[in-house]
Amino acid sequence: MTVFDAVLLGLLQALGEFLPISSSAHLALLPYLRGMEYQGIAFDIMLHAATLLAVLLYFAKDWFILIKNGLTKPFEPQGRMLWYLAAATAPAGIAGLFLKDTAEHAFRNPLMMAGCLMAFAGLLWWADRRGNGNKESDIFSVPFKTVFLIGCAQALAIMPGVSRSGITITAALLLGLTRGAGARISFLLSAPIIAGAAAVEVTHLSAGDFNTALVWGFVSAFLGALFVIGGLMKYIKTHSFDVFVYYRILLGLFITGFYFWK
Repeated sequence: MTVFDAVLLGLLQALGEFLPISSSAHLALLPYLRGMEYQGIAFDIMLHAATLLAVLLYFAKDWFILIKNGLTKPFEPQGRMLWYLAAATAPAGIAGLFLKDTAEHAFRNPLMMAGCLMAFAGLLWWADRRGNGNKESDIFSVPFKTVFLIGCAQALAIMPGVSRSGITITAALLLGLTRGAGARISFLLSAPIIAGAAAVEVTHLSAGDFNTALVWGFVSAFLGALFVIGGLMKYIKTHSFDVFVYYRILLGLFITGFYFWK
């Protein structure tokens, strides 16, 4: 793999992981379009590690409060969110455990990927249109049922094209959260899922897997993720998710057209 390809894949991971456009679809599509070989487990792990580090760093204050209150006041309202997030991670973890092989093969059909991109784009558009007025905006006041249902929605992201951030933000909007609160919970929920995905594969690493391209991929994914998270949190204060909806539909149509043309 060239350094250029590594940087490109790193940036795609950063964009797709946190923007509601599906990282798995983009990471599967790029090698297909460029005729690249699969980048390998080691590279995937490093990209996940980079985005995990970025989300932990960007939300360091939230994580400090969550962990501190969760450990010292676990039965009080301000200390429950840490355990809510832990419980909400379970559905996606179970889905990954039992459907991993299916996700790596059957779910990667280009037409299925395109269908998911467009169908869930429509769902995001509808959820966003339901209004973003006087809704829950303090994530530390969100009830367990809401957080858990968002976690259940996250399990659907095992299908490429659904988008983990897209489906969790969609669920958050449908359950009455603001765009900002929905995005924050989505990002916080991403940390244990990303960590789990990396931990499952880390045993396959060897010293020979580390090279210059891998380092550049890590750096580009990390810096890109920091920029994307910060940019999205500012963007949604005054904008809807329409631009991502339109992009997903166009990408889905492109994949469909490319599939039949090729």
